[in-house]
Amino acid sequence: MPKEPDAPLRERLIDVGVELVRTEGTGSLGLREIARRAGVSHGAPRRYFPTHQSLLSAIARRGFGDLGARFLAAGAERPAPREHVRALGRAYVGYALEQPGMFELMFRHDLLDSTGQEPSGGPRLREQTLPLFGLLTGLVGACGAAAPEVAAAALWAGLHGVAQLWGYGSLPLVLGTGTGTDDEAGRRLAALVDAVVDAHLGAGPA
Repeated sequence: MPKEPDAPLRERLIDVGVELVRTEGTGSLGLREIARRAGVSHGAPRRYFPTHQSLLSAIARRGFGDLGARFLAAGAERPAPREHVRALGRAYVGYALEQPGMFELMFRHDLLDSTGQEPSGGPRLREQTLPLFGLLTGLVGACGAAAPEVAAAALWAGLHGVAQLWGYGSLPLVLGTGTGTDDEAGRRLAALVDAVVDAHLGAGPA
């Protein structure tokens, strides 16, 4: 099916939004600013995104696409379930620290439209977010958790907390390490992620 004639402009608006959130954070994502940087009138985005939420959701989908690719890479060697969960945890926290603005936006469902369908027929945000949680739930269940969905949600909350507190500098402070990418900081962060995973999965052999 051929692309709509306006499809390149729609993608450009998303590209501009992605760049803005990565360099200046979620507070920069106004429709007028995105339109200005895309070189179009301030009303142009409304042709493709009838609400601010719908544009933010399209930007967030790019982030979930990137995170999903990292999750796929983390399981490429088909590790055992527990090691797979650890690899996902490291990928998740690593993405959060590399892309803090996008990471913040992706989980602000108070700002996003998770269920609405775009006029263009594009995928809903939930169609990219829920499969990632489903992957984690399945792996947690394979590790022997009695209530895998609850255990996966608790584990996710723990990893999200690690990502935020490390990014804020709080965990490096109490652990006596830097926030950078030096080897020692990387080892401490990986050990912390593994500890969170093990705390939620228990001491099983998986």
